[in-house]
Amino acid sequence: MITLNRLGHDNEPFLLNVEMIVTVESTPDTVITLATGAKIVVAQTPAEVAAAVHSYRAAVLADAFKRRGRPAGLAAQPPPAPLVGIKGDAPRLSAVEDEPT
Repeated sequence: MITLNRLGHDNEPFLLNVEMIVTVESTPDTVITLATGAKIVVAQTPAEVAAAVHSYRAAVLADAFKRRGRPAGLAAQPPPAPLVGIKGDAPRLSAVEDEPT
């Protein structure tokens, strides 16, 4: 979530779930449209809102990469056994059937 201020309420910050943001417009005030259809007028500029969203998502990804490694004390797992009954390359997916060769 990011912290914003409603227009005219600089001393009352609120948290906004960035996943709910559909659009951020400058009309000339900054209007954020949410997935629910609600509109919020905020004191920040669209660039400040975009920077806050970018910073939030970068922090989420950084945390995910930190957690990606194995916890200490766990031994490396052996590779999975090959699939039985599949000949040649792995199956190919396509929206159009291949021409016969």
